[in-house]
Amino acid sequence: MQFVRSTVIVSAILAMSGPAMAQTFIDEREAHQQERIEQGIKSGQLTGRETRQLERGEGRIDRVEGRDLAKGPLTAHEREHLNRMLNRESRRIYRDKHNAAHR
Repeated sequence: MQFVRSTVIVSAILAMSGPAMAQTFIDEREAHQQERIEQGIKSGQLTGRETRQLERGEGRIDRVEGRDLAKGPLTAHEREHLNRMLNRESRRIYRDKHNAAHR
């Protein structure tokens, strides 16, 4: 009986922390992508124009996230949308870092 009760409590805690964990995951991805951009700048893999475009894309993601969070916790649809935006930006970072253009 004790095991069942503690399992229910743990399940309830995890269910409540789901949106918070998703928010943390999004923030971690944004930070990692920013690090990739900074590394590309330092190594010369990114030109000034590529850097400006990537930074503008990251800013767009931040604005959408801020707007969504202003309405309350992120919904599943909002998380999916942000994830798609992050995926698209990640592909752009890769493409720009691995093309023939260098600083």
